Formats: sequence, structure tokens, C-alpha cells
Amino acid sequence: MKKYRADLHIHTVLSPCGDLSMSPENIISEAEKKDIDIIGITDHNSTRHCKLISRLAAKRRIFTMMGAEVTTKEEVHCLTFFENTDTLDLFQGFLESHLPDILNDPDIFGDQVEVDENEKIIFTETRLLSNAIDVSIDELQKFVSANNGIFIPAHIDRLKNGLYGQLGFLPDNFRADALEVSWRNVRSSFAAARPELSAHRLITNSDAHITYDIGRALTEYWLEYPSFEELKMALNNLNGRKIAG
Repeated sequence: MKKYRADLHIHTVLSPCGDLSMSPENIISEAEKKDIDIIGITDHNSTRHCKLISRLAAKRRIFTMMGAEVTTKEEVHCLTFFENTDTLDLFQGFLESHLPDILNDPDIFGDQVEVDENEKIIFTETRLLSNAIDVSIDELQKFVSANNGIFIPAHIDRLKNGLYGQLGFLPDNFRADALEVSWRNVRSSFAAARPELSAHRLITNSDAHITYDIGRALTEYWLEYPSFEELKMALNNLNGRKIAG
């Protein structure tokens, strides 16, 4: 078993809030520079950059968790990950079918572009990706779990788009592989005042929108090797795999 460093909350140039510097190549180069073993690509309500980044990162011995940061109809942000391209494609179709037909205004919200490995634009998303889809947090969790995915409510400590900020509480018998505390808080300190969190694993990630912020916060995991299944076991504290610290 070995300790691996993971930042599972990274936005690309596809996200309207993602800086134009957040190309696949720049993200991978920054992760390599900071000795990050596992990255999670989590654009808002879209998985379009995951496959390319996974392929390019593997050449540099960086493992990619493929998914999205989904905004539920309660306006709660949730990280979602899937093991293979078949389920990722299924999820992309799910997101597209539930995203409202509200156009993006790049002058207000930012560009939403997919690029190739040479940073050439190959697709522009016209619908505003930061909108909430018409699916509840419970419905989203059930879809992700039914497709062997990983479900992690994001930055639960944030007033805007965090679980506590939007719902006001952690629902009883809430099901998630882990809960993310934002980089602004210390996991142990945040949990100390909330005994209901003792039943959940807590992680921290960068929520990077610019390259410099990649790895500003991350979580270490004890794994046999970097993979989706190994990380899922660690998040659920199974078979000796676990969150370090």
C-alpha cells in the first residue's frame, strides 16, 4: 500500500468560471509540477474534457477521475465520477437532457469551449453550464450509485452552493461516498462542531479555476495503485484502502 496525492476538483476552460489558461495540457503540467498523482476533472454539468485529459495525463503517469460538478435543482454542487467511458457517455446524455435551455452570455459568465490537445477549439457549449439541472440531490445520488459511480457533495461548508448553505442541514441517512470541505476550512475543525458528520468521510480539494490553484488543497489516500476502484474503496474505507490522516 502506498500514499497517493489527489486533487479531485478541477475545472477546465469548458466551465464558464474556468480561466482560459485551464487547457488540458496546462492542467496536466501543473499537476505534474506539484507531484499530484490523481486529478479529478469536474466541469460544471459537462464531462466533455474528461476523455482527452485522461488520455494525455496517463502518458505522464497521472491518473484521471472522469466526471462533473453537477448543480442539482436545490442549487447544491455535487462531484460525480464514473469508471469508464461508457458510463461517462451515459452520464453526459443524462446531463444534456436535464440542463435547461438557457443560453450562455460569454461577456457575463465566460466562454464554454472544448479544445483538443493542441488547444484548438473544437466545440462551444451554448447553454449556460452553471445553471441547475432539473434533478434533485437524491435523484442524482441514485443515478450515480446505480451506475457504479462516486458521489461527493462539494464544498459543503460554503454558504453558496454548499449542502449546508442550500439545505440548512445534513439530511438523515444521507448517502454519499464522501463529503468535500472547501480549501478554506480545516476538515477536522469543521467536523468538530457538527457531530452528524462523524458517520461520513471528509476530503478536501482545490476547486481550481486557474492553473496556479491546482493542488492548493488536496487529500492523500492509501491505495495499492491509482485507479477508480481503488479510490472508491478508500473513500468508503474498505479493504485497507483509506483516506490518509
